[in-house]
Order: sequence, then C-alpha cells, then structure tokens
Amino acid sequence: MDTYIVRQPIIDKNQKVVAYEILYREDESALYNQNDMRVANAIEQFLLELSDDKFLSGRIAFLTFTPNLLMKNIPKMFSEQRLVIQIEDNAIVHPLARKIIYRYKKQGYRIAIKNFEFSQRYFSILDAVDIIKIDLSSPEISQKNVVDIAHSFGKQVAAYNINTPEALSLAESYDCDYYQGSYVAEQRTSKAYRFDHLQSNFFQLMVAVTKDEPDIDEITKIISRDVTLAFSLMKLVNSAYFALRNRVKSVQQALVILGIGQLKQWIYLLSFKQDSGGMSDELIRMSFLRATFCESLSSYVPDLPISSNEAYMMGMFSTLGTLMELPLENALEELPISDEIKQALITGEGKCGNLFGLVLCYHNADWPGMTHHAAELGIPMNVITRTYFECIESVNETWESLMKPFAGENDEDEE
Repeated sequence: MDTYIVRQPIIDKNQKVVAYEILYREDESALYNQNDMRVANAIEQFLLELSDDKFLSGRIAFLTFTPNLLMKNIPKMFSEQRLVIQIEDNAIVHPLARKIIYRYKKQGYRIAIKNFEFSQRYFSILDAVDIIKIDLSSPEISQKNVVDIAHSFGKQVAAYNINTPEALSLAESYDCDYYQGSYVAEQRTSKAYRFDHLQSNFFQLMVAVTKDEPDIDEITKIISRDVTLAFSLMKLVNSAYFALRNRVKSVQQALVILGIGQLKQWIYLLSFKQDSGGMSDELIRMSFLRATFCESLSSYVPDLPISSNEAYMMGMFSTLGTLMELPLENALEELPISDEIKQALITGEGKCGNLFGLVLCYHNADWPGMTHHAAELGIPMNVITRTYFECIESVNETWESLMKPFAGENDEDEE
C-alpha cells in the first residue's frame, strides 16, 4: 500500500502564505474509516519521517486527523504553535475523539472544523473550534450564513477548494479570513515580462558572473530556479539576433552560446529593470518545485521523447501563463521549446503530457488522476511520494539560502 502526501498553501487576506495544509491519502483505502488501523499506522509512519521545518518551510500545518490518529497522539509530533488540528464529522460523533479534542484545545492547539452544519452536534463543539472551513467546490447559499455565524462567535473562516476565479470572488465576498485551492496557489502578483526577478536570486547571479573564473554549472543552477530569468534567457538566445540553426532547449546550452561576456551585459541590463513590487515568492517556488519534480520523475519513464533538462523546463514554464496574465498557449509562443513540451502543457497529450499531468495532479491532491498518469507512464507508485519529499527538501534548502544571501558579507559591510 502506498501513501501520498502533498502540501497546499493557505493565504490570508493580504495574499501572504501563512500555512500549508498537508493532504494525504493511503492508496485506495478509506482514510476516514475510523476503524481502519492500517491507515492510521501508515500515516503515522510518514509523519514520523516528516520534518516540519523542511517540508513546511517553518510555516503552520493544517492537518486532518481521524479519530484513530487523535487517539494515537499523532498531533503531539507538532508543537502547538505549528499545528492546526482539522476534524470532520467522524471525529465529532466519536465520543472519545471529542474528549481528546478538548484536551488538545487546553494544551494550546488550534482546532479547525470542516464543512460546518447547522446541527446540534456541530454547535456542541463550537466552543473548542478556532477556524471553520467551508468547501467552495460546490457553492451553497447557506455558506454565507455559516461565515456570518462564525464571525459572530469570534471564529475565523477558511475557504478551501477555491479552484476557479469565481470561487475566489465568492470567498472574498463572504469576507473569509483564509483562502486555499488550486487557483489560489497559482495567483500572481506581477508579470514575467516586467522582469520582476527574485531579488536575492538575482543578487547571487550577479556575484556568480563577476567571479574571476565563473562557474557555468553554478550559473545554470541559479538561473534554472527562477522562471522569469530562465524565460528571459531562452527568449534572448533564440532571438533573431543569434540566428541559430537549431533551437536552444536548456539553460546550460543558452549560457554556452551567449558566453560570459554577453551574459554579464544581459545581467547588467536586467539590473536596471528591477521592480519594487517583486514577484510572488510562492509562485516562483511552485515553478521551481514543479521543474524539479518533473526532472526527477522523468528518469523513471522509458522512452520519454525529451531529456531531463527539457523535463525541468516543462515544469518550470507551466506557470508562465499565470505570470504573464495570458493563456498558456500564447505565453509559450514566446519560447522556441520543443513541440512535445508545448503539447504536454497545452493539451496534456503524449508521454510528456502524462508526466506533467502526474506532477500537476499530485500537486493538487488529485489522487485518482495521479494514479492514472503513473500507470500510463509505468512509474512505480512507491517512488512518487519519496521523490516528492526529496524535491521539497531540495527546493526548500535552496530557498532558505536565497532568503539569507551572503549574511556574513553583509554583516562585515555594516561594521
């Protein structure tokens, strides 16, 4: 049996990522069957291996607990400052689970209840609840009443399954406190063509190219983790100015053709185009994670028509439509990438489409879709979550270094 675990960002009214919900599933088993101890044991094993600092980047975790998980004291793996305990109807009706919920509440844990209903069993536990979550995958008139009642009792409201612009508008009209869903995860705050590059990453790039002996591998890594830098470089090198006979398909190829001298000039020009608004950190991080996940999984796909570098680019450029506020098909016209990648991102067809579909479904906790794509590609199910965890840790370690660039040098300068 295989357990799948993914995180989904939760933002506040200021569009700041304040938490991640950990979504998980145990193969085809009924996770919420409170008598299924095998499921509880499997989830427990994964949570034992879970580092909240690496996986959650130091943010709060929202995690749904079955009665079994509550009674096995699994929430104790997290500090009360780092966890919101989510409960569903099965925990409310379970007499022992209800008592344990109150115990966790007294210990300082926050409690969130999913899919609140106007019934006695929900009101009887309302005093222990901090956050009420409403599901916007199927909007109902009563949800506005739930939000109003929650606020009247001093509770916060989190809307989830916000997967369309209409759902987000509805949640905002309800005056919800938190927002979550696939559409929320891809919300943009700027446009790629404005060259709003991640400041710390750009700073590291400038340092790398001005060394006495620049390291192409190091420069490739720096550019490859920022979708806007990669987009700008690929567009430049494949422009009419270079008049290349064959299209460049990777960042490293582009750097070799451009050369260190022209690379320095390009970066110098970009330095004058920095925008104070900046780009959504979470969106860049998502691009980076998708790219790394696609690249890692590509090694398990026999006869994949693109290289691992191209698989990386496929994941990286999957957010380009959101960044440029254009349909993805129009955004990709700017890039001379392979037809296989364009087809995969636009229509989802072919082996490349299945690979990207697997990554996207996993990211959105679409477990049936993920299982379908994995079967089509022949990827062993037991490697997918392990690979995802490895990619998360790799991306987060890189991200942490970006957020604290050259702290030692800065301190010396201040002295």
